[in-house]
Amino acid sequence: MPTTRLLPACVRMTLITTAILGLGYPLAVTALAQCLFPRQANGLEAAGEHVGGDLIGQPFGSPGYFWSRPSAAGQGYDAGASGGSNLGPTNQALVERVRADAARLRATNPGVPVPIDLVTSSGSGLDPHISPAGAAFQVPRVARERGVDPAEVARLVEARTEGRQFGWLGEPRVHVLHLNRALDQRWPRPPTAMATGPGAPAAGAGVHSGTKR
Repeated sequence: MPTTRLLPACVRMTLITTAILGLGYPLAVTALAQCLFPRQANGLEAAGEHVGGDLIGQPFGSPGYFWSRPSAAGQGYDAGASGGSNLGPTNQALVERVRADAARLRATNPGVPVPIDLVTSSGSGLDPHISPAGAAFQVPRVARERGVDPAEVARLVEARTEGRQFGWLGEPRVHVLHLNRALDQRWPRPPTAMATGPGAPAAGAGVHSGTKR
């Protein structure tokens, strides 16, 4: 068959598939997400400002907030570069990074073992949760910075701890952004209190900024 006869058919097929897959499908998926999962699709807002999302974590640097686990996604919690560090357990760079993070964390709560998830990144680098042990380890620091009773902060952590999905899948966990928002609702802090703390394992902004590394 001559090429000149095939060309119009190829052009038509290109235009049709572009319209369906490049326009129709994305628009349909976006519309369904807005209708069925608006919070997950749009993230969370406070005082008209975007502060983060349910599905992707973000770093917090102020000592008055609970800190997320480290992230190897890009420069940290980069949704466009999801993934782990690909460093083996004997890699010197990984060993030094974990040691440095553990030392900084121990300085905020001396004499208490550091939970493993606070010094290791998740496979995606985007995990918005930490373990209940990771949250409990940070209670003394957060309470001290906010000038409140540690027992009150511990009760807030317990109330914000999510159980296993469907009662059997996964492990109990704490959503860091949700917990930090609950902190601000219970014990409000001035905007100047959101500055990056020197002991944070990952630099980042306070809960109202939504800034990601």
